[in-house]
Amino acid sequence: MKRILITVIALCIFSLSCKKGFLDQVPDDRLTLDETFRNRNTAEKFLANVYSAIPDEASQRFPGGDNSIGEWTGGSDEAEYDWGFVATQNINNGNYDASSGFIGGFWTTYYRGIRSAGIFMDNVDKVADLPASLKVQYKAEARALRAIYYFWLMRIYGPVVITGDKTIAPDASFADVQLPRSSFDECVEYVTSELDAAMVNLPLKASNDNNYGRINKAFAMAVKSQVLLYAASPLFNGNSDYSSMINADGKKLINDQYDATKWKKAADAAKAFIDQFVPSQFDLYRVNDASGNFSPYLSCRDVMLVDWNKEIIYARISAGVTNRAYELAPYHSGYADEVRGSGGLGATQTMVDAYFMANGRSIDDSKSGYVKTGFSDFQAPYDDKARSTYNQWTNREPRFYVGITYNGSRWLNTNSGEVITQTYNTGNSGKQTGGNDYSPTGYIVRKNIVTGDWRQGGRSWVMLRLAEIYLNYAEALNESDPGNADVLKYVNLIRNRAGVPEYGTGDLPVPAGQTAMREAIRKERRVELAFENSRFFDVRRWKIAETTDNGPFKALNISANVPEFYNLVTFENRVFTKRHYLYPIPQKDVDSDKQLVQNTGW
Repeated sequence: MKRILITVIALCIFSLSCKKGFLDQVPDDRLTLDETFRNRNTAEKFLANVYSAIPDEASQRFPGGDNSIGEWTGGSDEAEYDWGFVATQNINNGNYDASSGFIGGFWTTYYRGIRSAGIFMDNVDKVADLPASLKVQYKAEARALRAIYYFWLMRIYGPVVITGDKTIAPDASFADVQLPRSSFDECVEYVTSELDAAMVNLPLKASNDNNYGRINKAFAMAVKSQVLLYAASPLFNGNSDYSSMINADGKKLINDQYDATKWKKAADAAKAFIDQFVPSQFDLYRVNDASGNFSPYLSCRDVMLVDWNKEIIYARISAGVTNRAYELAPYHSGYADEVRGSGGLGATQTMVDAYFMANGRSIDDSKSGYVKTGFSDFQAPYDDKARSTYNQWTNREPRFYVGITYNGSRWLNTNSGEVITQTYNTGNSGKQTGGNDYSPTGYIVRKNIVTGDWRQGGRSWVMLRLAEIYLNYAEALNESDPGNADVLKYVNLIRNRAGVPEYGTGDLPVPAGQTAMREAIRKERRVELAFENSRFFDVRRWKIAETTDNGPFKALNISANVPEFYNLVTFENRVFTKRHYLYPIPQKDVDSDKQLVQNTGW
């Protein structure tokens, strides 16, 4: 009798008040397929296991092995981890290949999820005590998950092996797994058509709190827009660098002919989502301050903290948020444990410089008012008074103060008293003080940490929110129909919520022409989605990572005290070449599947 191992899902380990959701089911150890699909209880646990391949991106220090956790934040130009064991160090140094452990984790885990989804779809109709309506819905969920896992593989490896409706049996012969890669266009067509088919039977939204984390029509439609955006982007649309990547039968895996209609398909998909779900189901999150006035700062901060607010399209419930919080809470030597973490996830200077000034201009704009040197008394939006602040960090836009902890800033949690973070060498969170726990750049990522005890768990990890769909739409529309009024409209909606002057208001001109608007959209996306696992993939699909992720990276001089601390020094020389745009296919799979063509350069 065939047997299948059902992976145990660890949930709410650090939770103080865990919201119940779909993943809150712990499967049995081992059951036969017949036993698994004999009753509703075990069948639903099997479906929960299909969901378990959804990555816990709050735990990015621990990628590799058999998990789908990515290294997207520290592996982008946004940030740097302090610790040498984190896989991002290898990524940033270009020190990995097809045999590296973390390379195979995504491939193995997502294909396991794909296979499990197929097994579920093939067998769920056998469950006698499961209502027919739920069988239909659950099959749609599994079908959508299968398509989403394929897309997440495509982001990492490019064209992949599409098994379609054929479920590879556990005891399949060697011949049965000799499969070639589909072309990227074929992958896109398969994933989008599968999402369309699944949407027919998916609910619009979660019916109650117990169903948070289930796949619904909104998430499936949003992912479809992402798939089409990737398909239209330069890495996969008219890229001649992969002209030689061809299957044994002559099939070219990535088309080197540019197709402008792909941008229109991406724009149409994003607009379809907006038309159906905004504002009836989703809208940009906006919140007022204690005086009843709209607060851009609180809105941009709390959109990540308030579970399942009206902007969140999808989140991973029961995520390891305390893992990320430990990285964001500074070391704060001598203070209470509730404010004392590691501060080991440092924001890069290039990310700090990406934020706009309060007047909506980039710091390299002659009219921005940016001052490089000296100090001023400045009150940050989270503070109760003005403090002497390095001028580079004054008068920045609200999202800067959401995203960055800088030297001399007040910590958010004042429950055990006021704490001022010091990231210079002998400061309370400095290199000499922290030992193994300090920011490698002098800045610490702040976005997505609670305002109370950092050890508080039980929150979800936001994976997709409406702001991204707006920016997807603006980008695709600018490429397919430059000058369309919606491009400016949706960029300005993002800026308005962020408290940044809109283009075309005051003395801030509208970016003139398609090229200028493209750059404005990319800047907006970089800031709005900072530290949300977008930048790693954006610079790759735009085919600009050889510039953004290559060469010397600057940081504050963390080995010195003030004033030398404020001098910029090179903390790392990163390596990014053409072959790094896609991860290599794991070598063991290339060795076992003789039809599996390796990615170019590997």
